[in-house]
Amino acid sequence: MIPLPLARIAEITSGALSGMADPRAVVRGPVVIDSRDVRPGSLFVAFKGARVDGHDYAAQAVRAGAVAVLASRAVDAPAVVVPDTAAALAALATVQSAALPGATVIGVTGSAGKTTTKDLLARLTARMGATIAPVGSFNNEIGHPLTVLRADHETRFMVLELSARNIGHIRALTRIAPPRIGVVLNVGTAHLGVFGGKEAIAKAKGELVEALPRDGVAVLNADDPLVRAMAERTEARVTLFGRAPEAAIRAEDVTFDERGRGSYTLTTPSGSARISLQLYGEPAVENSLAAAAAAYELGLPVATIAAELSEATPRSRWRMEVTDRPDGVTVINDAYNANPDSMRAAFAALGNLGRGRRRFAVIAALRELGEDSTELNTDLGRLAGGAGLSGLVVAGPEADPVLEGAYAATGRAGASSAAGRAEGAPSAATGGDGAPAASQESPTHPGDMSPTEDMSGTGEMPIVHVPDAEAAAAQVSRWLRPGDVVLVKGPRAMSLERTAELLLGGATQ
Repeated sequence: MIPLPLARIAEITSGALSGMADPRAVVRGPVVIDSRDVRPGSLFVAFKGARVDGHDYAAQAVRAGAVAVLASRAVDAPAVVVPDTAAALAALATVQSAALPGATVIGVTGSAGKTTTKDLLARLTARMGATIAPVGSFNNEIGHPLTVLRADHETRFMVLELSARNIGHIRALTRIAPPRIGVVLNVGTAHLGVFGGKEAIAKAKGELVEALPRDGVAVLNADDPLVRAMAERTEARVTLFGRAPEAAIRAEDVTFDERGRGSYTLTTPSGSARISLQLYGEPAVENSLAAAAAAYELGLPVATIAAELSEATPRSRWRMEVTDRPDGVTVINDAYNANPDSMRAAFAALGNLGRGRRRFAVIAALRELGEDSTELNTDLGRLAGGAGLSGLVVAGPEADPVLEGAYAATGRAGASSAAGRAEGAPSAATGGDGAPAASQESPTHPGDMSPTEDMSGTGEMPIVHVPDAEAAAAQVSRWLRPGDVVLVKGPRAMSLERTAELLLGGATQ
């Protein structure tokens, strides 16, 4: 952060000093929203959440070294009191970004792959100069300005991840730190119910390229028609990446090894080089190619791009993390979030990595799909049921469409209403007092069931519904034996990363 006195912070944020705040006291950073992250010289921003009110930790933050608190009401500590802390945080970041004209801002957006692409691109730009990038997925109206405020006069590149939950969100983020390069990965089904359709999602994602200056560059996916059409929405120069022949930055001769890691020839207007990724799954090819295209536009040599991408390992947690246990069981933790597109990619990766091995999956019903929720979750069940699994666990609420789809794929349509539910799991087939409804069989307890037999003993794949992440880990653990592989993936609200952690012998977080 560029050091600022409290008087200047109050001026920028239209705030008032309170609590004996010294207007000459200088904030040197970092700017934080968690009192546990406070360091000497920090500015602590107090947000009131659904369960925790940051204002209650103001005094604690100052005792830990914060110069002051940016707050929406008076607190028992030196503070800058503002009408709206989110708006004040954005204003502060906007001024800081404008004070760094020598820093190149690169924005990355898309329905899937933003964080991985951002991580890869930040690795590449670090070869050319000091780079800041979000931690994990700091990509919204709070995380975005917090990332920008980490920049200082030494910063040469800001690689920023931009998310949208509605029209106008990305436009607002680009005003904080105007990008010179914009990377759009794809338009998929994430938040489909919020937006109402893929065309609306494309409209929101395209706000990034609309914000680019005439001398900027829009890096667009040639293989996604909705992204490619965004070329008409920008005054910036357009560079296409993808596998299409007309893409300037192409992935050619794509192959995958027995672990599902991609290799390809990176082809550019000035030469080519072979890349062998350490990242898992087919989406990693697209993500790395997008990062390569942006780095190429910045002038990084093709050979250097290829070398860096070939050495890159995952930086952000719970995204295609592949871990081998000492007993040979492989756990794929892709539990950060999920949508129909990423689910298909995850099962494809499971198929590659688990070839010749017994495969299991822990999934949950997808969220934010709007009026298409039932159909898309039924499709998810069919995908899982037809994936050649030795056992499937569906965790959490609203699972009936997933279960019905899975049973249909295995030729047992309708069975999910009466069988395959673990003890204590929520069930649509119960009466108001929790007892089985008169028209249904009692749920079968599958605790000791092996993955070579179903509830009726016919030798079919077991499909089990459990209430939560911990129960999912317990169920899968009963099945696993050395050499097996298990995929763990679901929407963020289900916290299925805990399932993966328990399978790997760790404690829940």
